[in-house]
Amino acid sequence: MARVPSAVVAATGLVGGYGVARWTKKRQLGGVVLTVAGAAAARQWQRQAGGTAAGALTAAYVAAFAGSHPLAKKVGAWPSVLGVAGAVALTSWAVADRKA
Repeated sequence: MARVPSAVVAATGLVGGYGVARWTKKRQLGGVVLTVAGAAAARQWQRQAGGTAAGALTAAYVAAFAGSHPLAKKVGAWPSVLGVAGAVALTSWAVADRKA
């Protein structure tokens, strides 16, 4: 079975978390998706790039989630979520996936 790159896992967590919260109208369900994907990505980051990089990428993931909220007021919800997910995916690829 092919390994899913951590960049894809992280971006899916951000986009999927928002999508689930929006479509179910239950923010907690979106939070579960966000958390599970973030934890899975963090485990991959740890294995692929080490603890320091995993900590930094996890902080970037959380910051992207938090930063998407004020950004959404300026550009809209979906553009904000897709933008921060893309930024996290690119960073994850550069730090962890590119080496794998």
